[in-house]
Amino acid sequence: MNFEHSPKVQSFRTELDRFMEDHILPNDRRWHEIAHSGAYPSEVVEPLKEKARSAGLWNLFLPALRPDEPGTALSNVDYAPLAEIMGRVPWASEVFNCSAPDTGNMEILHMFATPAQREQWLNPLLHGKIRSGVSITEPDVASSDPTNLATTIDRDGDHFVVNGRKWFTTGALHPLFAFTLVFGISDKSPDAPKHGRHSFVIVPAGTPGFSVVRDVTLMHHHSPEGHCEVRFENVRVPVANLLGEEGAGFAIAQARLGPGRIHHCMRTIGQCELALELMCDRALSRSTFGKALADNANIQDWIAESRIEIEQARLLNLKAAWLMDVAGNKAAKREISAIKVVAARLQTRIADRAMQVFGAKGLTSDTPLAFLWTWGRALRYIDGPDEVHLRGIARDELRAAKMRGAAASSAKDVSPAI
Repeated sequence: MNFEHSPKVQSFRTELDRFMEDHILPNDRRWHEIAHSGAYPSEVVEPLKEKARSAGLWNLFLPALRPDEPGTALSNVDYAPLAEIMGRVPWASEVFNCSAPDTGNMEILHMFATPAQREQWLNPLLHGKIRSGVSITEPDVASSDPTNLATTIDRDGDHFVVNGRKWFTTGALHPLFAFTLVFGISDKSPDAPKHGRHSFVIVPAGTPGFSVVRDVTLMHHHSPEGHCEVRFENVRVPVANLLGEEGAGFAIAQARLGPGRIHHCMRTIGQCELALELMCDRALSRSTFGKALADNANIQDWIAESRIEIEQARLLNLKAAWLMDVAGNKAAKREISAIKVVAARLQTRIADRAMQVFGAKGLTSDTPLAFLWTWGRALRYIDGPDEVHLRGIARDELRAAKMRGAAASSAKDVSPAI
């Protein structure tokens, strides 16, 4: 594993840093003013998207592109340091067409879409002309076990009829929201395979029976694009809107979640770096009881521990990205789960330390720290709660232990040759 940045990536880092300094940061206050007024800051984002695309900073996240598709085709390892830079300003990713849930949706449309679906949905996403959602989690069941999900997708002639309730459909309030990918039961037969009962269908915005019930607020985290509860009441979509094969929903979901999870972690590391920088600046500039905060041993410990933990998380993240590049997303499943747990917990821990150094100001919107802490806490649920990831890692370890035990027993049973 060699994580040294190539000259190509160094060039991208330089260009992206410059773009953030010249265009993102000067517009940050305006973005928040518009967002908190109840509108989406399209007047800020859309002109910057054009600048980013002209600068070649576009679709940085997608490793595989066709010759006619816009983007850079960077590897996951190459994308990681760029996602860190974008992550320092949470709304910046959209400017470069690298924001969730679009990135995950583009990944699976790239893999499973029919030519007609590519033309209607994927190509506009790749060009940043529309935004999308994904509707998986449900309020009425324990969604950490996806076999519980109860939304139905019933075949009726040339259509599917969708009924159910979802929430945390991120992006449903975005002015460019065009469709959501809906995960539901398509095979109700009692002998259907446990992981072969569900499918994905594309439900366009504005389809009769599809409605946004409310924007679900996450603590005090503010997202003008919405994390919405949505309802499907006899929503009819053509059979042509089936994504992939009927009953293959679980496989498609897994293909989507791997990259989506690690992209969150990449951005999180950038946010942790920002929190540490703010903590250090505050510790050097603020005095209590006659000495700088930076002279207090406990604050020095917080700073040192934060640096150590960020470096540990970055290395684990890069290992997961490297495995995805060389062996595929499935081979990196354990490492992706591990960094997902580590990164979310790290963000809340470092943001919490920084907030403590800032005192009461750390609780306000005068710094991004409260926002970062809130988002870190949300990440412990997003794309699967910690407990599910820990369970999967433990299963892998126990399976390996059983295999070692079986191999040892087999070796003892083999009689030596005479």
